[in-house]
Amino acid sequence: MATVDECTASAPWWSVSLTHVEYPTGDFTGQLLAYSSLLPVFILVGFVTLIVFKRELHTISFFGGLVLNEGVNWLLKNIFREPRPCRGAHATLTTEYGMPSSHSQFIWFFFMYSFLFLYFRMHQTNNARCLELLWRHILSTCLLSVSAFVSYSRVYLLYHSWSQVINGGVAGSIMAVAWFIFTQELLTPLFPKIAAWPISEFFLIRDTSLIPNILWFEYTVTRAEARNRQRKLGTKLQ
Repeated sequence: MATVDECTASAPWWSVSLTHVEYPTGDFTGQLLAYSSLLPVFILVGFVTLIVFKRELHTISFFGGLVLNEGVNWLLKNIFREPRPCRGAHATLTTEYGMPSSHSQFIWFFFMYSFLFLYFRMHQTNNARCLELLWRHILSTCLLSVSAFVSYSRVYLLYHSWSQVINGGVAGSIMAVAWFIFTQELLTPLFPKIAAWPISEFFLIRDTSLIPNILWFEYTVTRAEARNRQRKLGTKLQ
């Protein structure tokens, strides 16, 4: 049982949290938009999971670009020092500056890089040309809609003005294009050498840049290996 002295804190308590997104009480739209504001956190968690289980150099480079983009956003905010549109509207904010919106810059970097990756990195490898183009268009449209949804949420929830959101989107898109070109032209030629480093071999880091469509490749290889093992297992059981 704790004593009275132990239960009395000498300083105010502070919660440990990556984000505190607030929305008006009873506003279902605001609640939905508030949850959409958490998408950048889920994306980062997804990237860490992919890196741990896939250990592919292009995925690591994509993640590095996202981290660099966040660093640029922090730098821009401290250069412009433009306050958020509604001071005092939110009790929990990690920074008082709002230009450019970090959520908008993050999600538009993710969309633009994903778009370039889908249309310029992944190439056609089978005869289903129309079907493959269709799913690329559908996926790109979904990503575009999500990016617009997240950006709008920052204005609706009074965290940013339209100019802060738009400038964040422009900054993120420019960063994505620049990082994609940098990765394709400078880093990708070095990936085979990096994958051959002893430390890369120790951590099972791989390079798939020479494989046109990694999804199709992994699907066919996994299916062939599963059938091969199934045949071997059936032979042993007979």
